[in-house]
Amino acid sequence: MSLTLRTKYLEGFVADHEFDAIAPAVTAAHNTLAAKNGPGNDFLGWVELPTDYDKEEFARIKAAAEKIKDTADVLIVIGIGGSYLGARAAIELLKSPFYNNLKKDTPDIYFVGNNISATYLNEVLSICEGKDVAVNVISKSGTTTEPALAFRVFKKLLEDKYGKDGAKERIFATTDKAKGTLKELSDEMGYETFVVPDDVGGRFSVLTAVGLLPIAVAGCDIDALMKGAQNAQKKYANDDGNDCYKYAAARNILYRKGKSVEMLVSYDPAFTLMGEWYKQLFGESEGKDGKGIFPSAATFSTDLHSLGQFIQDGSNLMFETVVNIKTPKQDFFIEEDAENRDGLNFLSNQNMSVVNQKAFEGTILAHTEGGVPNLVIDVDKIDEENLGELIYFFEKACAISGYMLGVNPFNQPGVESYKKNMFALLGKPGYEDQKAALEAKLG
Repeated sequence: MSLTLRTKYLEGFVADHEFDAIAPAVTAAHNTLAAKNGPGNDFLGWVELPTDYDKEEFARIKAAAEKIKDTADVLIVIGIGGSYLGARAAIELLKSPFYNNLKKDTPDIYFVGNNISATYLNEVLSICEGKDVAVNVISKSGTTTEPALAFRVFKKLLEDKYGKDGAKERIFATTDKAKGTLKELSDEMGYETFVVPDDVGGRFSVLTAVGLLPIAVAGCDIDALMKGAQNAQKKYANDDGNDCYKYAAARNILYRKGKSVEMLVSYDPAFTLMGEWYKQLFGESEGKDGKGIFPSAATFSTDLHSLGQFIQDGSNLMFETVVNIKTPKQDFFIEEDAENRDGLNFLSNQNMSVVNQKAFEGTILAHTEGGVPNLVIDVDKIDEENLGELIYFFEKACAISGYMLGVNPFNQPGVESYKKNMFALLGKPGYEDQKAALEAKLG
């Protein structure tokens, strides 16, 4: 099996009878999700998405990816939150964190519109100088501040460089199927468009055109990615004690014991952006109504040299979920050094993956002995099929866990608060009354 959950390192923290006791809550969450009658039920398109997706659009995504590969040195992906995290995480995991620096026959890919940093924007613009550029702008409305501002800049860059007729062949918009500023502009200008489904929220959208187009441009096999998700859809369809539901149950048991922080851990730097995707998925889904497990992430052994002390001896409020990639994409044989000045010859004549595995084993023993429960998700190897399963595993677990927690896992009402303040302080029309009051608070 490509993905399995191990609960061995919950011993001493969670007893078997606690899984039995929480089983009715898991069943209730499953039934709510299956019946589509719970909070947020209009955003459940992701559940059947791996098998029930638009095949015609999927073919167009692959064709557009080939067109971008043939005509662009650089693809600029414009989006924020779920409109970029999944794609970036998948590309770094499947290809490399150094994807843009590697020799390859696919375009470099840069992600913009996910911040409001002038320095970041200028540096990406400088990278584009003298290169052929394509743009994939991703926004349901077309008016979200960060991506809309970035698209204004890159739209002008393309029109100045290629003219409006040339630019329209290089701009691909992923947006609402029928309405919104970006959809209207795309229809007017003749951009090829792909759909952000009405019933799939941004943080669940990586297996839609939102994520699939950039992932395909990077040369990843999106057919295999969807196959992995299809396997997971079938594997986690029933309330039968499957690993996905057991993970959701374990999280809730630990939360009720005061473990309010979950740290997603991996021992491969290529997994780092998957941690960022996971943080949005669970943070935006569960963090509401004064409840929720705070999602954090770390890459070991790197972060053991910065966070290890806190995890081992700090506030007793966290548990860890370790994604253990059993077979690395590449390995490295450690040769013996005749002088052995660093004293590391005891590591010689074996692969570096063995050393990394022993670091994992030693750390999990230390942390559990220090009072930190650990869950382990074993993944055979990193490829598109396994990643598709892993994505769906986390999405389904998030939905079940959220319903068990008693929240709507599919809305994000708190996100609007900062936007209203920012718009008022910037003088956006319609926010005049709030501006003076906010400025007074700022002093």
